[in-house]
Amino acid sequence: MRPGRLTNEARLTSAGGGASDGPARRLVALVGATAVGKTETAVGLAEALGAEIVSCDSMQIYRGMDIGTAKPGPELLGRVPHHLLDLVDPTHELTVSEYQAWAQAAIAGVSERGRLPLLVGGSGLYFRAVVDDLAFPPRSPEVRRRLEAEAIRLGPFEVHARLAALDPAAAERIEPGNARRVVRALEVVEITGRPFSQGYAWDRPDGPFALRVAGLTRGRAELYARIEGRVDAMLGAGLVEEARAVEAGGIGRTARYALGYRQILEAAPDKPVADIRAAIVRATKRFARRQESWFKADPRVRWFDAGAEGLVDDLIAWFRADPDPPP
Repeated sequence: MRPGRLTNEARLTSAGGGASDGPARRLVALVGATAVGKTETAVGLAEALGAEIVSCDSMQIYRGMDIGTAKPGPELLGRVPHHLLDLVDPTHELTVSEYQAWAQAAIAGVSERGRLPLLVGGSGLYFRAVVDDLAFPPRSPEVRRRLEAEAIRLGPFEVHARLAALDPAAAERIEPGNARRVVRALEVVEITGRPFSQGYAWDRPDGPFALRVAGLTRGRAELYARIEGRVDAMLGAGLVEEARAVEAGGIGRTARYALGYRQILEAAPDKPVADIRAAIVRATKRFARRQESWFKADPRVRWFDAGAEGLVDDLIAWFRADPDPPP
């Protein structure tokens, strides 16, 4: 196991470590789109703040999915403790509520050691689940199976249109092609009779932490160039081979949706790598736009130019200030 990762034993023994009575725990977060530069910035920031990093990435939690999820390498992991990496096998169907419990336990453990927890990532719903302690509605395997069958029969855009009619707020935040999340939203509407978005309190950011959030941003052309460069580097490092190896060892529906892996595993065996690259780049750019939209809708985020000189110093000053909402 790589250094600095929360072990399965630690995860199990620290369960239930969410918000507690008494003064609010301090939490700082670094968010932004994929490829904007969060990982490298976070390590230098954590060293300066005496922090430990808690991953807010829905796919880095899977073992063996290293290249395509851009997990930090041994050098970065050796500098600062990281939590919530490599916790489960790709066959595991991770839920947001499950991640929420693990993240809150990790944050509690960091705080109890007298360190500052630094939440880092770009998974918007996972971020909200942790910092706002969102409640999660019930599940019904029977309803879910029926809706999944309808999604296959009608296609993802048809079921997304149904969601838009029933819960416009949820439909706005869920990509039409993400059938898994569309089905989940429709499942909740059918079971509870209430909008899926209502259960997540999307419009009421309010959580148990003394919170300070910084967002990293770059110009669109620069971000797109970084995305293309990252995809090229991943393919050169063996992403296709990694994806095939993960599939051979067993991969669940959730992990299969990871950027890069999905495009590779859905491609025909004789599809040129150049075409796979183009599909990954398109999907990643689309995902980055949605990440930006999600976080820019949160008034608590103060934005910083990821390429600015003195970035880490500016972030340190922001995180050391009183954790009130930004103006």
